Amino acid sequence: MRIKRDLYLNKLIKHKHNGFIKIISGVRRSGKSFLLFELFKEHLLESGIKNDHIISIALDNRKYIKLQDPDLCYEYIESNIKDNDMYYLFIDEVQLMNNFESVLNGCLYIKNLDVYVTGSNSKFLTTDIVTEFRGRGDEIKIHPLSFSEYYSAVNGSWNKALDEYLTYGGMPALFSYDTHTEKEEYLKRLFYETYIKDLVERNKIKNEIEFSELLDVLASNIGTLTNPKKLSDTFSSVQNNKTISEPTIKLYLSYLSNAFLINKVLRYDIKGKKYLNTPFKCYFIDTGLRNARLNFRQFEPTHLIENVIYNELCIMGYQVDVGNIEIREQNQDKSYSKKQLEVDFVVNAGSKQYYIQSAYMMPTLEKQQQEEKSLLHIDNSFKKIIIVNEDIIPRHQENGITILGLKDFLLNKNSLDLA
Repeated sequence: MRIKRDLYLNKLIKHKHNGFIKIISGVRRSGKSFLLFELFKEHLLESGIKNDHIISIALDNRKYIKLQDPDLCYEYIESNIKDNDMYYLFIDEVQLMNNFESVLNGCLYIKNLDVYVTGSNSKFLTTDIVTEFRGRGDEIKIHPLSFSEYYSAVNGSWNKALDEYLTYGGMPALFSYDTHTEKEEYLKRLFYETYIKDLVERNKIKNEIEFSELLDVLASNIGTLTNPKKLSDTFSSVQNNKTISEPTIKLYLSYLSNAFLINKVLRYDIKGKKYLNTPFKCYFIDTGLRNARLNFRQFEPTHLIENVIYNELCIMGYQVDVGNIEIREQNQDKSYSKKQLEVDFVVNAGSKQYYIQSAYMMPTLEKQQQEEKSLLHIDNSFKKIIIVNEDIIPRHQENGITILGLKDFLLNKNSLDLA
């Protein structure tokens, strides 16, 4: 099935000919190669670019394995440039080439060459963009299918589509499988054979079982405030007193984050306007991958919807933090004590800022007041929104808080501005 990825395609189109190396990053199997070699190439051809002016190299293809040698690759690129017209270079899985930085930097000196690469290596995506390209790398991060992309490809009801998305997520290859069993087996196989094996090998992890079991702990606690000590204690209790040190947990978290499997989200002190290093929250890049880690045995709609909302906000291009606000609250004995309230998401993009609560349901006034409490203690004029799992039109309340339906949020990319 061919699914449009217009959000990312338009970014590539917008960044054409800007003098930078366009780097398409993201978790493996999220559709990077399809975006570049199918959708973007189709755009170029429709724009009048000749096919022989598009140089395509897939380094994980046996046909191009010799081009993993940087000298041979650079010679191949130069030999295919035969005139002064613009050429377009596509390199897939560029991290498979030794010393690829020198090849890409060399390409920047070819004035009629526009360069696009994909890569999945954490070193490539974090260290080298900053140090090697020195402002000449233009990263475009691709996610698994958003809900709106997924929904556009299925024929069914909203409720069924949402349930399937919460369960199996948005990895594009899922559309190749028909049954629930096939989808579950694919995701479990993908997680172990593609992600775990790659991370263990790449980072020389000596205790694969320990690493894998920590992943299960993280999967069981998405959207929960935690820290390395708490994770260590939880790991010990779940794994029958086995221990894993806090430094090791920090290291493993960095591996998972650099591979785009998990996002570690820091808390932001709204009143103090500063970041708090601990505790933090972790969200999976895809709910289907999260569920696969737990053999689809721990389905919690409240936390899964919160994870989906976080992912959608990131896809929209927002910077997302967890909000913290300290208040003084009167006790029954008339004394006062400090209390920490949580705002699920502090969302920023340029001058825009939103405070968002994720609420699975608000069946009673008491539950609604509970969700509103932290928002009402924020004394600025930025929008305050509660996203609830209902198909409703936005409701603007007298206290300044907007109730926004999950369906509207997921399907309308401008829903926050309209709220």
